[in-house]
Amino acid sequence: MEEAAPAGTNKVYYDGCPGCAMDRRKESRAGVPYKELLFVAAATFASALPITSLFPFLYFMIRDLRVAEREEDIGFYAGFLGAAYMIGRGVASVFWGVVADRVGRKPVIAFSVLSVVVFNTLFGLSAKYWMAIATRFLLGALNGFLAPAKVRACTIQYNTYSIEAYSIEVCRPEQQALGISVVSTAWGMGVIIGPAIGGYLAQPAKQYPHLFHEKSVFGRFPYLLPCLCISFFAALVVISCAWLPETLHKHRGLERAAAEVAEGTTAAAAAQESTPEPEPEPPKSSLLRNRPLMSSIVTYCVFSLHDTAYVEIFSLWTVSGRDHGGLSFASKDVGQVLTVAGASLLVYQIFAYRWVNKILGPVNSTRVSSALSIPIIAAYPFMTRLSGIRLGVPLYVAAMLKSVLAITRVTGTSLLQNNAVVPTGAEGRCERDSYDGDVSVQGVRSGRGRHLVLVGTEAPACRVLSR
Repeated sequence: MEEAAPAGTNKVYYDGCPGCAMDRRKESRAGVPYKELLFVAAATFASALPITSLFPFLYFMIRDLRVAEREEDIGFYAGFLGAAYMIGRGVASVFWGVVADRVGRKPVIAFSVLSVVVFNTLFGLSAKYWMAIATRFLLGALNGFLAPAKVRACTIQYNTYSIEAYSIEVCRPEQQALGISVVSTAWGMGVIIGPAIGGYLAQPAKQYPHLFHEKSVFGRFPYLLPCLCISFFAALVVISCAWLPETLHKHRGLERAAAEVAEGTTAAAAAQESTPEPEPEPPKSSLLRNRPLMSSIVTYCVFSLHDTAYVEIFSLWTVSGRDHGGLSFASKDVGQVLTVAGASLLVYQIFAYRWVNKILGPVNSTRVSSALSIPIIAAYPFMTRLSGIRLGVPLYVAAMLKSVLAITRVTGTSLLQNNAVVPTGAEGRCERDSYDGDVSVQGVRSGRGRHLVLVGTEAPACRVLSR
């Protein structure tokens, strides 16, 4: 029922616990878990694709659904359709986080990717506006892929996303930064390729008349092909879930049985040794009174609203006619601009952001990126007077700069939220433990004095020692 860990550690493994089985596998395996990380990348990529794939053809889809009486009203209905996914995700994310902590990571991830297969396909088959709204809402509500979940790395317990929790739990401590980077990179690739799929594959009967007939199924449902391609890839990911291990520790019942077995031996030792009474835990202060945390959350919400509105408005603006102040782009052109902007974002995250954060810090980088976004957005309306290469160069440059500044703000405010709270069990002195990366430590004041908070992607790869 209960097995001791290898010499030199204090871990206890329980038979029948999938989390303990994964820990034992990590103890005996020194290499990188390529199979598990490959699945993490594929699942993250499949979940990110449908979020941005509709923006290049959103305007044309609302027009073809004939829900807007005037062309000027298309943006009104497009806003509701674009927001349906995030509304569903916001409503159900906490629920899926609880399920991931109680049932397991693997079922939540598998069900989330399965929801992409079903509802993304139904979205491509939407012939009515209400059906498009309903399928996008359910796609977000049933996708627990990014639901908050608790994960314990070393002796620190903190909240993260379900897929990030899985990527951390399949890696050894010195490999956990690699697991997180796999999630971020795959998500960035999904943001890049999603608009390209939507832009190049939407309305195939019009874009590729020599391949698709107007009376074929892709002629009747002009937005099915990009959705079907994404669903097909997600179906392959769902099938691969059968070979993946669970990582959640399930000790209920196992701990009780082990305690009954060990009761006889521990009773004698407890009678001979005097155990000091544990100190009572101090009362927990409300997070609402944590001004740095609340201010960073409010800032994050404002900028998230700004960035989401920008992506939707940009897509609608570029495809609108010149007589309405737009650029008269086709869906292929919109997808190409968004893809180039996403590619610049990925390059910036890999090579440049580390130095920007090191020089400016999260606060100053957020301020500078916010200030620089104002003239860039203000310049868009004047681009309607340009054409040809004089339009392409400033448009692509502005789109790339806007994406880079947006991710700088989001990452900066996320770091500020992380720095504003003390993780459970993070009190004490932190030392490096079998890891060659950089671990930065920042002091934070609280009611009990000065605590040490781990900052950076390498923070989980350490152990917390008593003072």
